[in-house]
Amino acid sequence: MLNTSVKIVSLVGKGTKSVRGGIRHVNDGIGSIIEPIYQTSLFDYREPEQRPSLHGIVPLKYSREDNPTVHAVESKMAELEHGVDALGTSSGMAAITTLMMALLSRDSTVLMPPLDVYGSTLVLMERLGRFGVKTVITDPPGTNNVINSLRNGINVVFIESVSNPLLRVYDIPKIVRASREVGAVVVVDNTLATPMGITPISHGADFVIHSATKYLSGHNDVVAGFIIGSDDRIKGVWEWRRFLGTIMEPFTAFLVDRGLKTLHIRMRTHEENAKAVAEFLMDHPKVEKVYYPCLDSHETYEIAKKLLSNCGGIVSFEVKGGLREAMAVYKHVKMIIPSVSFGGTESIITHPASTTHAHWSPEDRARAGIKDNLLRLSVGLEDPPEDIINDLSQALSYA
Repeated sequence: MLNTSVKIVSLVGKGTKSVRGGIRHVNDGIGSIIEPIYQTSLFDYREPEQRPSLHGIVPLKYSREDNPTVHAVESKMAELEHGVDALGTSSGMAAITTLMMALLSRDSTVLMPPLDVYGSTLVLMERLGRFGVKTVITDPPGTNNVINSLRNGINVVFIESVSNPLLRVYDIPKIVRASREVGAVVVVDNTLATPMGITPISHGADFVIHSATKYLSGHNDVVAGFIIGSDDRIKGVWEWRRFLGTIMEPFTAFLVDRGLKTLHIRMRTHEENAKAVAEFLMDHPKVEKVYYPCLDSHETYEIAKKLLSNCGGIVSFEVKGGLREAMAVYKHVKMIIPSVSFGGTESIITHPASTTHAHWSPEDRARAGIKDNLLRLSVGLEDPPEDIINDLSQALSYA
């Protein structure tokens, strides 16, 4: 029999929540200790009144609406992010799109630092303009500029807890307090920081979104996302996920849950390795500037010190020279993988100006501080001195 309420006692530690948190859906006659994969599109609906309601909205009947495997990892994410509920989606952009469809209507206004958010998020907001949605941009980026741009009529404030690729940390409690004064909903993209670094809902945020493709799954083998809500407004988001069909697939949910079980350990090692790499780059004669939140030279170091319990595994740096010198380093790494994305076990190097931010104009990239000589390194779980740093050292010799 499907049991929808198997839940361990209230858990405290983030590591324990990563491994054991959430609600399990198991066949009690089998005794599996791992959440089964309910790879089915529909469920027996002979007696609807006896069917479980996973999110307390409708009885379980169709996997476009709900699925037990997906719900298991959703409930774990809700615990990790201190939310009342979470929704799994087919990608990080599906999470953002679904949430925006639920929150916005014609003449709604979104405030965001567009030069400090994921590029596709900015494009989405611009295209929602055809439906009457307005976007107020803060330029230059930063906590104070977000607050100074707040006014009556702003409906949603969208920020990243730690921005990509320059790793600016936003003062979420400060932004939340200012947003409350004008009645704006605060949405925080917590992909880069993860709940091991910060839990924005604990600081007053209304919604948190994730690209679970990155650190949460952690192995570069799935595409997925999450929306976590601080209150019952998440039920309205569930309705939009049902309409849009953006629910996470069961097997993807199984892989994400497996990744979450080691999240606390992986993030600890990612941070240790990133610190070692950042220190190496700081002293390298061919490196002009290093960006890492835990460096006291970073512009948001004081905010990072106050809010982050883990500084993450991303290090960005500028190679002395220009595009030619940066691309020489990019093309000559051997073990490190030249590609896009971040958050996996493998170290990946990215040239933002020609990949993740290639669709931006040179002027917008310049205003955002994304120079042609900037490289972003997602520091993996390999041994830092023996392999990651050695590979960087030999690649930098080509600059």
